[in-house]
Amino acid sequence: MRSRCGVRAAFAIIRINIRAVLASSEPHRRTDLTPSPRTHSMDTAAFAPAQLAVGVAVFWLSIAAASLFESERLRLVNRVLFPAAAAASLALAVIGVRAIAEPAQTLLLPLGLPGLPFHLRLDPLAGFFLFLLGIGAAGISIYAAGYFERETPQRLRLIGLQYHVFLAAMALVVLADDAYLFMVAWESMAIASYFLVTTDHRLAHIRAAGFLYLLIAHVGAIAILLCFGILQGGGGIEEYTFDALRRAELTPFWATIAFVLAFAGFGAKAGMMPLHAWLPEAHPAAPSPVSALMSGIMLKTAIYGMVRVIYDLIGNVTWQWGLTVAITGALTALFGVLYALMQHDLKRLLAYHSVENIGIILIGIGLSMVFLATGHPAAATLGLIAGLYHTLNHAVFKGLLFLGAGSILHSTGLRDLNDMGGLIRRMPATAAYFLVGALAISALPPLNGFVSEWLTFQSALQAVRLSDGVLRSLVPLIAAMLALAGALTAMCFVKVYGIAFLGQRREPRHAPHAGQHSGGDAGVLERLGMGWLALWCLVLGIFPSTVVSLLDRVAVSVMGSGLPQAALDSGWLWLVPVRAEEASYAPLIFLVTVLAVFGLTFAGVRWIWHGRLRRAPPWDCGFPEQSARMQDTADAFGQPIRWIFGPIYRIRTRAPSPEDAQPRFDLKVEDRLWYALYLPIARLVEYVSARVGWLQQGRISIYLLYSFVTLIALLLFVR
Repeated sequence: MRSRCGVRAAFAIIRINIRAVLASSEPHRRTDLTPSPRTHSMDTAAFAPAQLAVGVAVFWLSIAAASLFESERLRLVNRVLFPAAAAASLALAVIGVRAIAEPAQTLLLPLGLPGLPFHLRLDPLAGFFLFLLGIGAAGISIYAAGYFERETPQRLRLIGLQYHVFLAAMALVVLADDAYLFMVAWESMAIASYFLVTTDHRLAHIRAAGFLYLLIAHVGAIAILLCFGILQGGGGIEEYTFDALRRAELTPFWATIAFVLAFAGFGAKAGMMPLHAWLPEAHPAAPSPVSALMSGIMLKTAIYGMVRVIYDLIGNVTWQWGLTVAITGALTALFGVLYALMQHDLKRLLAYHSVENIGIILIGIGLSMVFLATGHPAAATLGLIAGLYHTLNHAVFKGLLFLGAGSILHSTGLRDLNDMGGLIRRMPATAAYFLVGALAISALPPLNGFVSEWLTFQSALQAVRLSDGVLRSLVPLIAAMLALAGALTAMCFVKVYGIAFLGQRREPRHAPHAGQHSGGDAGVLERLGMGWLALWCLVLGIFPSTVVSLLDRVAVSVMGSGLPQAALDSGWLWLVPVRAEEASYAPLIFLVTVLAVFGLTFAGVRWIWHGRLRRAPPWDCGFPEQSARMQDTADAFGQPIRWIFGPIYRIRTRAPSPEDAQPRFDLKVEDRLWYALYLPIARLVEYVSARVGWLQQGRISIYLLYSFVTLIALLLFVR
């Protein structure tokens, strides 16, 4: 009862703050939305939102330290510390909503290197991502309190430490206002998540997945660091503040180099193609709450960095940059869903759908950049709002789906869809929450996934405003790829839900050890965490105009322009992207209509046709003795797609032979990019390393010769 009251109180606080934001906004006076930032020090009497946000990060670090020293008491860690982290997450969400309406605030902390203290900034863009972090982390932390109940004290103390450091690092990434603090927080986030991924480090494949993730993360970090170096321009260490980087004057060539480095560096963390290889390996290896944090929130810090650096620090966006982002996003979305359809490991399937949704976000951002560079600010705002809206939506429904997969794993010990079946009878609550997430990610109204994808399509329809014929022809192709990805996503989750939850129960080929799994539905805390995210899937889908009004303020702070006044004056009932004459959507009316049709149909069948229906067994196709083996498997469900898009996959098959004791046909679908890109690079590195190893002769005379040659070279070439 207390938990329900807490959830209601949290929603009331957030609703009051959203109303305050909207009440304080004046869309017709956009020059007032981005006043000069206010600087605060830590001894200010009245705490500003920036100070409160830093306080939440410090509180998470305190919880990390407390879990390290007090984790011998499992009840303390699970029942107190994780819920405390969830409460701090709710506070951060409220701070983020308030920051969208207030002027940008800066904060100076006397930490870091001599002469280079930590600079922090809380503006509408940072406030939106803090809201995303708070909403997602609240539900996941409550879920984690129940999920980690069975962990041993030693593992739990490490998980508690790394988990809360991970949360604090993500908050500091969003708040950072200089390159030094940003990179410190960025690397702390990567290292904490690496240790969380390798929680079961005794397994070789999990160590390999963690190493691959850390490798690609550091390659991306190097690219980001080089981008900051270009923007800094070789000045002193005080020139690494974001204000100094904004003032940097770059030639078009160096601006393009900085864009490429930022796009590649943040894209590696986001999981865009072809830098996605770590994502389907790391997510299945990590514990499910960690997978939800990484996919739902950590990938979004990369989107934040991309928007911050490209729009805010580099500026002067060109349409070539936008087209690159949009095409990469379209290819990433289609690639991700095509490979997701071929998976039968549930968590690996969800990881590929993270790749797909990152592609959808990039499509919105890329279209925004194209319209901004070609002089269409309203269409550019719509594209950015669509991308940011889908960023928030993906954090909610993908977190929910990973939590549902974790409950299935806890209950049954299974991740292979081919071993599942009939779980709706054993796990009705998990089945209901997973259905909400599946409908949301499939972009079905009135849930949240539909709204952001619909806005992305509306942004693509603005292509008629473009004067360049090439752009006018390419944007519809990108929209068509997005439509195909959306249809295939719905097909994929029909497969997942139909195989895992419906039908008859299958006997696992590799049955888990008895007694290691509960066999029942998710616990109370796990259900509460999933219910929180499922509720946001509905709220964000039913009240999109409120969210769009908030995102319009974020877009104004980033680009200096917003949606047309007609779109903002449409009210909370109707969502109007540009003008009501072009397109509009009323999710609440849609929901009421669907419920009314369902209710009338149910009432008619129960009351009018009651007694006239004849109940009979369904048609058995001539096979009266049906069994679970007659149901479609995950591999059979994806066979039509495998035939159509066969050249995209690397397919290996093994037909049964007469010598096999149990004849079995094996089929394995692999990533072509792994063999075309990553393995050649790995082999080249091994070859070069072997040749460089020849220099290690083990003789002191050879090493003295190396030193002598180096000194001669320095004397000759260094002046």
